[in-house]
Amino acid sequence: MQIAMIAANFSAGEADELRRSMAAWRRKGGIHHFERKLIEGMLAKGYSPEFAHAIVRQIQGFGEYGFPESHAYSFAMLAYASAWLKRHEPACFLMALLNAQPMGFYTPSQLIQDARRHGVRVLPVDVRHSDWDCTLEAPHERIAGVELPQPAVRLGLCMVAQLPKTSGERVAQVRAQAPFRSTEDLALRARLQRAELQALAAADALQGLSGHRRQQMWDAAALQVQPPLFAGVPVHEAPVQLAAAPEGEEILFDYAATGLSLRRHPLALLRDRLRRHGLRTALELRDTLAGMRVRACGIVTVRQRPPTAKGTVFITLEDETGTVNLVVWPDTVTRWGEPLLGARLLAVEGIWQSSSDWGGGKDCGESVPAEQASQEVPAVRHLIVHRARDMSRWLGRLGGAGVASRNFH
Repeated sequence: MQIAMIAANFSAGEADELRRSMAAWRRKGGIHHFERKLIEGMLAKGYSPEFAHAIVRQIQGFGEYGFPESHAYSFAMLAYASAWLKRHEPACFLMALLNAQPMGFYTPSQLIQDARRHGVRVLPVDVRHSDWDCTLEAPHERIAGVELPQPAVRLGLCMVAQLPKTSGERVAQVRAQAPFRSTEDLALRARLQRAELQALAAADALQGLSGHRRQQMWDAAALQVQPPLFAGVPVHEAPVQLAAAPEGEEILFDYAATGLSLRRHPLALLRDRLRRHGLRTALELRDTLAGMRVRACGIVTVRQRPPTAKGTVFITLEDETGTVNLVVWPDTVTRWGEPLLGARLLAVEGIWQSSSDWGGGKDCGESVPAEQASQEVPAVRHLIVHRARDMSRWLGRLGGAGVASRNFH
């Protein structure tokens, strides 16, 4: 694009059209439409005809081979490096992904849920330890006398909704001089406004200074910015002791303040109710034989409706044990579109499909021969949806507090 713009006087729009023709490398002859303009543009700039034709041949060669090769090579390197890091340095991988947010497909909650299921320790936001970005902390625990090999991931103050970056960085700077003794000490030294303290309290980031979240909110609301005459002077009064919130409320506030929770998954609180309706967990479905009719329920994290799928919708559900991938054919989308496309907590019924089983069913497609099965090759598992139901009301207030899917069309 730069060569076309500099040497042949292409506009930015014309150079982009040239790039698009190169990207469509499967279609032969796309670039030749620009040959005359390229050559005439270079001749007008004073380049020789031999040089102009050589440049055009190089562009044609790159479009036919170099362009797809370079894309395939770079994608392969990214895929390999990502897979290696996730396998051998999962804590570092998680930290990097969290610090690169927002990045599109997976939310921080999904990334953390997956990492914890793979043994990564994730520590909460804490003004006594957190920097602005997420960081790694060396393991201090031992199991059977052996130190844990992987560091823990400490969530950063960047995870706190409504907290300005300048304030978060100031907290880390003054903490480096001396540990905070109390929430009041934090407020005075870091010059935090009441709204900033309340944001930290809502994210449970003051627990080490004030105790449980309700106490944190009380302390944050009680502190006032002192006038210059009284700056740095503590206020001595008897503290008010509040009762701790129930677990469900704590989880609700976690999602509202940070978009995630390190406490139990919301569906763990609903599991007894879900079992009474025959709704299985993701872990239970893993060992289910292909072809069986099953029911599942989870929070919708991703919806995909690619143009190339001809109306098929792909949905990912998450519960306390993992994820379930749903495949929804177009006729099912037409019939059950409202819950499938709008529910935050979705219950489905359909046929379970797994490439690790030789058995099948009407919707299972081709089976995998036993001689091809291998424990080293992960099974492809998903549920072919026949029926769906919106269960979002079971989430209560949590349904509107950060539990939302990412939809791609």
